Amino acid sequence: MKYLLRLSLLLFSMSLTAQKKPVSGQFTLFDVTFDYTKFDADNAIPNKSHYYVKGDLINAERPSDWTSPVDYRNGTVHIRIEVIEKPEGSEPTKWTLCYIPNKGQGNGYGCTGTELYTEEGVYELDVDMHDFWENESIIWSEGIKQMDLVIKDDSGGQGKAHKRADHEKFFPTKVRISMVQVAAGLEYDAELFE
Repeated sequence: MKYLLRLSLLLFSMSLTAQKKPVSGQFTLFDVTFDYTKFDADNAIPNKSHYYVKGDLINAERPSDWTSPVDYRNGTVHIRIEVIEKPEGSEPTKWTLCYIPNKGQGNGYGCTGTELYTEEGVYELDVDMHDFWENESIIWSEGIKQMDLVIKDDSGGQGKAHKRADHEKFFPTKVRISMVQVAAGLEYDAELFE
């Protein structure tokens, strides 16, 4: 009898716990603050001008499948950059944010980016998960292993800041960049930002 009572209490407790953890429909993929210098850009491995978000910098609890049971693939991403320090001169700058999947196709990865900025401050935008470069090259049901962040000018995809003759307009800098993934049909909830 005691066994049945304990089992009943355990099952009741488990059902309450399950009810307290509803799927919120959004998660922080990463939230990193870092200083970045010309030396860092020149010596990034394997690719220059890259800052790599992997290991303990990326959310270990991110879904392994972005299509089910919660559909993040057809949702949006909320991109926030806080430019904490930037050289004087108001040079237009942005960071390209590349999803590096566990399994890709085509070119094997896809990239979105921050708002173009010229001054210190906070810049935010929401991007549809179908509205960025090569988003179809990622097999979303296989998940993401890391994010590659690339500092650039305003000239387009190839405008890596470290290649500029006037690189002092970009370095050194300090930024906080975060990406919050929002499920299909939902809107970003700023109150859940960590």
